[in-house]
Amino acid sequence: MNAIAATKIFHELPPLGDVLARKVTILGSTGSIGVNTLDVIAHARKLYGSDAIPVEALTAGHNVELLIEQARSVKPALAVIGNEKLFSQLRDGLKGTGIEVACGRQAVIDAAARKSDFVMVAIMGAAAIEPALAAIRRGVVVALANKECVVAAGQVFRAAMEKSGAQILPVDSEHNAIFQVLGSGDASEADLVTITASGGPFREWSIERMRAATVEEAVAHPNWAMGRKISLDSATLMNKGLELIEAHFLFALPPEKLSVVVHPQSIVHCLVSYEDGTTIAHLSAPDMRTPIAHALGWPRRIQSPSRRLDLAALGTLVFQPPAHDRFPALNLAIDSMRSGGLAPTVLNAANEIAVQAFLDRRIGFLDIPRVVAAA
Repeated sequence: MNAIAATKIFHELPPLGDVLARKVTILGSTGSIGVNTLDVIAHARKLYGSDAIPVEALTAGHNVELLIEQARSVKPALAVIGNEKLFSQLRDGLKGTGIEVACGRQAVIDAAARKSDFVMVAIMGAAAIEPALAAIRRGVVVALANKECVVAAGQVFRAAMEKSGAQILPVDSEHNAIFQVLGSGDASEADLVTITASGGPFREWSIERMRAATVEEAVAHPNWAMGRKISLDSATLMNKGLELIEAHFLFALPPEKLSVVVHPQSIVHCLVSYEDGTTIAHLSAPDMRTPIAHALGWPRRIQSPSRRLDLAALGTLVFQPPAHDRFPALNLAIDSMRSGGLAPTVLNAANEIAVQAFLDRRIGFLDIPRVVAAA
């Protein structure tokens, strides 16, 4: 199986100015990843000049107020709102700016297909698949902050990449860490790749206590500021299962070479072990602006506003095995990865529906893995 993550190794790095001149499209600019991406861009413009990292297009689903604010700040050529009912508000909010406006799902896909050098895919869930494929088909650098794309359509993505020559950069903190440790995606010599899990807000909760968990408790992640869906996936540990499947596709790693360890501090993001007994780890503070800056600057490095790591202040790092009995969603994901075929696609779809049902308060927290298992 071929890897999806970019494998080109740069022996001679391009000038930093060339990297900073790349035109960027951000799909899902009002979500947590999109907001952090624009924060990194704003920081780069303060350091490298106001014309650094020009923005071609911004898209959002429903948060039209923030999209208008972002567009007025970074001045993209195009701003798109997915919800067609909000188009008039977007048009009026950007009147006189010279920024082109559009609405609807097809407009989001068209924005991904629009000419740019780099596309950040930060749309949540399977809704990102079509826009991401539109960007991949152009043969550009595509930064994926959406694991569902790879989980649900890994084979389709691989075929599109092979045809277009596009390069995929993982932005998920764990996969970006693997990418950096492996040296641009070559996993052939790795004996075991371990991704870390914070354990979520219910790491030490009993099954009885989790049965009564509220939406507010489930989305309150202890380390990361994330959207509700990914925060809830972290609470069930489904997020870590999806990340195993994503690593399987991104780096062409067989299931037996992938593992999970619970690490409550979220400082170590991955560990890569080799047959000679060496284990190499990637460490950084739990701040998504770090992997985002790595992707925006790749193959160079640019400064980011993320906080720096102080190991002496931390003092202790803790590692524990995951509690498979209390978090069956992780087992379901591992089983689907081993089964292959459409199993990961079904897993992902069922999880999205079950998660939304819990967020709508129609089912309980422990019903989420039950729904997925039934599917």
